[in-house]
Amino acid sequence: MSALTVTIIIAFIAGYLCIALETLTRVNKAAVALLMLVVCWTLYMFDPGNFPGISSDGIAAVAGSVIEGHLGSTATTLFFLMGAMTIVETVDQYGGFNFVRNMLKTKSKRGLLWRITAMTFILSAILDNMTTAIVMVMILRKLVDDRKDRLIYASLVIIAANSGGAFSPIGDVTTIMLWNKSLITAGGVIKELFVPSLVSIVVPAYILSLSLKGNVSGAAEPETSAIGNGLTDAQRKTVFWVGVGGLVFVPVFKSVTHLPPFVGILLVLGLLWLVTELFYRGQAEHDESTQKRLSGIISRIDMSTILFFLGILMAVACLQEVGVLATVGQGLDDAFNGNYYLITGIIGVLSSIVDNVPLVAGCMGMYPLAEVGDMARDGIFWQLLAYCAGVGGSMLIIGSAAGVVVMGLEKITFGWYMKRITWVAFIGYVASILAYWLEKAVVGL
Repeated sequence: MSALTVTIIIAFIAGYLCIALETLTRVNKAAVALLMLVVCWTLYMFDPGNFPGISSDGIAAVAGSVIEGHLGSTATTLFFLMGAMTIVETVDQYGGFNFVRNMLKTKSKRGLLWRITAMTFILSAILDNMTTAIVMVMILRKLVDDRKDRLIYASLVIIAANSGGAFSPIGDVTTIMLWNKSLITAGGVIKELFVPSLVSIVVPAYILSLSLKGNVSGAAEPETSAIGNGLTDAQRKTVFWVGVGGLVFVPVFKSVTHLPPFVGILLVLGLLWLVTELFYRGQAEHDESTQKRLSGIISRIDMSTILFFLGILMAVACLQEVGVLATVGQGLDDAFNGNYYLITGIIGVLSSIVDNVPLVAGCMGMYPLAEVGDMARDGIFWQLLAYCAGVGGSMLIIGSAAGVVVMGLEKITFGWYMKRITWVAFIGYVASILAYWLEKAVVGL
């Protein structure tokens, strides 16, 4: 291993620590990730050991080709995320999620807990877990006045959002990454991870329900009116079904056409854009309609998140290119004797401390796809990686995007969550891995 390769590793670790400590450094992780990208690939370029047999004049062309190859692969994930984020934001702007609040109406505290758990679990499989967490917490604020009870509900939203996203190919960034690389299939991950994901939320929900008794205080009446954006009720419903129905259709589109998932998401985005433009075609231009048009909505998408994924995925690609990830993967195999339940279980625990995106990206570079066995498409390793990296983040409030969002919205402290929720989430996590093992060892799925 050359001195420059060691420097690349040091630069990556330093950047990784800054990302993990974002709440302390107050530096946006996207900025750090982009700097990691530039530093790692610049050091790669100046290491002659990466270009054996190539003259100094040809190194730039070869390095550029390598970078562009990884960029093209990374772009498929980025375009999928941008399309999905725009679709979800559009549905929300048109009042598409108002029906959720209506379905949660109940006076019983325990009844509300189970309804919130079920609705969050289902929605996060269709939307991303962060968006689902935001929607559910905003609804909770209108339904529950008691802050002590609301913190318990909000904590369950975090667990349910992460669990629901783990069994869906479009429910979490990590599953999107693995599905986009054809390491898992939509049918395989839904079939084999649904039960473990369900166990991971039912167990914590039952434990936490024991602390809730009586009726909800100060529950508001559900609102039935949609936002006034100049559209009829039928048109707003059309936006909802085109958007959410389109997200559900994306895995079907991939299965039929065998095109990458981002093509399907762009198809849905294009259709939704066309539909909304036709709705506003006969209306005069004004501020409200401009904001509701998809061209206005897309300008409000969180580009810092997209740039973070660009930086971290490309920095990890550099580690893969210099052979570091393959070495680490072999070391883990040797240390744990190829026990993928233990390896992915530890990765899941780590995902509660550090961001799961670089963890999964690193694992994708550590282990090659095999034709058969545990490392084959839909093999035990890839399915457990998708599951553990997503659900493991529930054990600490900073371990997932959903947790960080809820932490900010409800002002939940790190210490309160660790004392009251971490052990509950851990029990559900271990029970769900056991459920997956039973599926494989006993049922033989």
